[in-house]
Amino acid sequence: MPLVAHNDLPAFLKLEEEGLRVLTPGHADDQDIRELHIGLLNMMPDAALAATERQFLKLIGESNPIAQFFVHPFTLDTLPRSDSAQDHIDRYYETFDQIKEKGLDALIMTGINVTGADLSNEVFWDSLIEVAQWAHDNVTSTLCSCLATHAVLDFRYGLKRQKQQRKKWGVFRHQVVDAAHPLVADINSKFDVPHSRWNSVYPEQFESCGLKILVTGDDGCVHLATSPDGFRTVFFQGHPEYDTISLLKEYKRDVGLFAAGELETYSPMPENYFSQFDVAVFHEYEARVRHSREQQTEAPVFPEHLVSGNLSNTWQDTASAVIGKWIGLIYQFTNVDRRIPFMKGVDPENPLGLK
Repeated sequence: MPLVAHNDLPAFLKLEEEGLRVLTPGHADDQDIRELHIGLLNMMPDAALAATERQFLKLIGESNPIAQFFVHPFTLDTLPRSDSAQDHIDRYYETFDQIKEKGLDALIMTGINVTGADLSNEVFWDSLIEVAQWAHDNVTSTLCSCLATHAVLDFRYGLKRQKQQRKKWGVFRHQVVDAAHPLVADINSKFDVPHSRWNSVYPEQFESCGLKILVTGDDGCVHLATSPDGFRTVFFQGHPEYDTISLLKEYKRDVGLFAAGELETYSPMPENYFSQFDVAVFHEYEARVRHSREQQTEAPVFPEHLVSGNLSNTWQDTASAVIGKWIGLIYQFTNVDRRIPFMKGVDPENPLGLK
């Protein structure tokens, strides 16, 4: 499914340089295949804004070649932004009003960094729920990532996320638990997924509301689930969209905050991610950082160059497969007029015909 570079978003050029097929609007007009218009509600902080665009665009563009993708990024006005990030948004993003006017076939809602336990107290809560409710009423399917999952579970089902004893951070093994569901049928039965979160919604909470759990971790945590109808809302607690270096960048950020005196505790390393050599490098680096902080001298340079080439990606192929199946279902349940009421003539309680 080739992406269509319908605006000047820099992520299109970067993906094309990485070998992904990206069509110009003129070239797209010559193709005899349908369009799918997918919204990307990007709520990530400024430093991760462009990377998150690229990650989700890549997953969409690598899925099955049955349509042309027009991806429409937008964000929430209630999120504070730096001048440079706001300039990027003003130049390349659409407004929510524009999104509503044009309509969408599907919507992806990203995570967002928060510090408070109760999401309803966050400044973005009302505007996020407005988008989620509009999508539920007007969009064929919505895919929620990480904190967006927690917000929708809270808003729609009254499920409160719970603080874990320690951060779930790293790359973890998972398994499919409902292989008959079209979203996971014929994918790898066991695969890895990156996680980066302090909070969780637990399996018994999902089950209490009739939500369908499709993938769990070795520790029993829910990674992938859907709304009771099996399709209208898709929930990820992990980050299948992450690049190979995403966890390294997060680790670098947190170590830098400690070195600058903004964090009191030195960050642990993400689990199951670094090689033994990398671990040794970072143990030695930690000792140097602690010494520089005690002496109030400049922190040593983060040794990213020593480890970045050693990292492995053990999740991208399965992530692409799941996104491809999700988009394939969207293609089945939409047509050229995406303003037609959701799944006309299809049982809204069981659109996939699940047994």
